[in-house]
Amino acid sequence: MDILVPIKRVIDPYAKVKPLEDGTALSLSGVKFEINPFDEIAVEEAVRQKEKDGDIRITVVSIGPQEVEDQLRKALAMGADEAIHIETADELDPLSVAKELETVVLETEPALILMGKQATDNDNNQTGQMLAARLGWPQATFASKLELEGGKATVTRETDAGEEVLILPLPALVTTDLRLNEPRFIPLPGIIKARSKPLHKRSRSSGGPALIETLSYAAPAARTAGKRVSDVDELLAELKAKGVLP
Repeated sequence: MDILVPIKRVIDPYAKVKPLEDGTALSLSGVKFEINPFDEIAVEEAVRQKEKDGDIRITVVSIGPQEVEDQLRKALAMGADEAIHIETADELDPLSVAKELETVVLETEPALILMGKQATDNDNNQTGQMLAARLGWPQATFASKLELEGGKATVTRETDAGEEVLILPLPALVTTDLRLNEPRFIPLPGIIKARSKPLHKRSRSSGGPALIETLSYAAPAARTAGKRVSDVDELLAELKAKGVLP
């Protein structure tokens, strides 16, 4: 069984970034990039499934500039078998990404797509759903547990009302949540071995313009200092003074 894992190159979630003074872009000098954390969980889950079933083959795919190769090599070091790099300097919206991934899916014919539920840079939470809809495949989002058996995927997902268990016939698409697993530490032999694994490069299939344009960037307004009150009566008086309470 083949598993396809789309990954995205994002700014390190722990990095502090600021917009340029003219607001046209972010200041990325010296900023570290990583695999989107939710996508890294998807890679880890694919590798764990491969460790249970040696017939599973994992392909990771990413879209972006040449630097994306660093994140693809990391995924290969985690245990993926091969990588596909769709080279482009364009900033793509979720629908454009879904279209590019759809082309890869039709060519590679995986039985399962595992991907992060959202990217930490824009938090759109759209690409997985769009890709499943375009393919006409069943999908399960926010997976906290995944079992593959008998040509079906059993997915446990958390909802506001509790846990929900879904059974999907393969091929299917599953997006990952934080509770699914914890990505492994990559030992040095894995990093060295990843250098010899195949990494295929290709151009965009559609080449259409992005449907969303970022007009400007701005830092959030600075928060004012809080005030500590001694008791409930003082708190109520403060809220009334600010017009929060009548």
